[in-house]
Amino acid sequence: MYVPQPFHPRRPGLVAPVKIDPSGRAGPTRGQSRGRRWRTTTRGLVVPSDLVVSTQQRTLEASAVLHGGEAVTGWAALDWQGARWFDGTSGGVENNDVPLVARRHLLRQPGFSVSQEFLDPREILTVDGLPITPAVRSVVFEVRRAANLGDAVVALDMACYSDLVSIAEVSSYVSQLGPVTGIQQARDALAEADENSWSPRESQMRGVWTRRAGLARPLCNAPLFTTDGRHIGTPDLVDPHIGLLGLYNGRDHLTLVGASNDRDKEAAYRDLGLETVTMLATDWYDLGGFVERAHQAARRARAQHDVRRWTLTPPPGWVSTSTVALRRALTADQRRRYLRYRLAS
Repeated sequence: MYVPQPFHPRRPGLVAPVKIDPSGRAGPTRGQSRGRRWRTTTRGLVVPSDLVVSTQQRTLEASAVLHGGEAVTGWAALDWQGARWFDGTSGGVENNDVPLVARRHLLRQPGFSVSQEFLDPREILTVDGLPITPAVRSVVFEVRRAANLGDAVVALDMACYSDLVSIAEVSSYVSQLGPVTGIQQARDALAEADENSWSPRESQMRGVWTRRAGLARPLCNAPLFTTDGRHIGTPDLVDPHIGLLGLYNGRDHLTLVGASNDRDKEAAYRDLGLETVTMLATDWYDLGGFVERAHQAARRARAQHDVRRWTLTPPPGWVSTSTVALRRALTADQRRRYLRYRLAS
């Protein structure tokens, strides 16, 4: 009986779709494929039915229709390269199609979509056996075709989070494109993107802060210090001109321990004359409430007359990780030490 082989040694658990083989050597026989042990994927190919259908398994199955000079792109290519926040879903619920770039006319099937935009074969990378477009092209594809500007900014922010692209690299790439679909949205996203956002929700909160509340553009995850060099904390958003902080408390903050830590952190900020406004996971159902709280906090911040007891200037020896370039320059050990806090976002 045919036993499928793992797709790639660095991709445990992934299995490529195979054709039905009457001999049973290169794939299951037709009779075997009709049993419970096999599942049909694209173009009549099959995989074992007990496979975990992960994001990367979905990508691999969709890629089975590709020929030479064609590739996976968009979120799926970024995910294949290790980008953390590209899970191929809409809000963690509904699966998005795997985006492919093909030279031929391919009928769209459930699970993948097809673009026939020009693709120079020199732009195709083979990573662990899969043809994909480079990160800069992949994220620009995702940004151009995002449902709205907010989603486009999130995609660009999160590609920067994983250090796959920098804003300068994306800007250079976009400047060379002609009047392609979504080009203006890509330019607008570049104007609002930030290389130091730590999660999609932080990027979305920044959008509400600037576009909905009309507040000045904040710094993202800028560490704050006392004037004698002690690290106070690293709030999600900082308006350094008026001393206003934005904090995002997701579902992991709803525990007693999380709420206690949040309370202590906010008290430490207030002791130094900083004002905070907190966005909760439930605020997405009533953004007007958060906007009003943000305006109230901004008025309190502007009314402060105390001498500033905090600074953005780090003490000697502090290692900044605020840009893609700075993070790329870190050693593997330094990345483990200095970037571990981002994983909790």
